[in-house]
Amino acid sequence: QVQLVESGGGSVQAGGSLRLSCAASASGFSGYTAYWHRQAPGKQRELVATISTVGITKYADSVKGRFTISRDNAKNTVSLQMNSLKTEDTAVYYCNLKRGITANYWGQGTQVTVSS
Repeated sequence: QVQLVESGGGSVQAGGSLRLSCAASASGFSGYTAYWHRQAPGKQRELVATISTVGITKYADSVKGRFTISRDNAKNTVSLQMNSLKTEDTAVYYCNLKRGITANYWGQGTQVTVSS
C-alpha cells in the first residue's frame, strides 16, 4: 500500500507564496504520474497540476504562470510551488499518484488559506 504524506500548507496573505510537498512510500515512484488537486468549501475537487513520468507538466488555467509542479524521483517527492496566491486559491490540496488503471493513491490533504 502506497502512503502519501503532504506538508507545507498554511495561512498566507494574498500575493504570498507557499510550497507544498508530498512524500510517497511507493517503490517505483518514477513510474507514477503525479497530480495536485484542490477542493474549496462547497465546490468540486479540481485538478490543479500534473507532472508525467518524464517531467511533462500541465496546469489548470486558473494557476498557470503562478504554480509550478516538480518531482524528485531520488527522494520520492512531488512538490507544488505556489506564488502570487489569491484568496480563491484557498482550499484543501491533495497529492495523487497514478500508474496504469489500478494504482491510484491519495494523500490526506493539506489546508491552504489565503487571506486578503
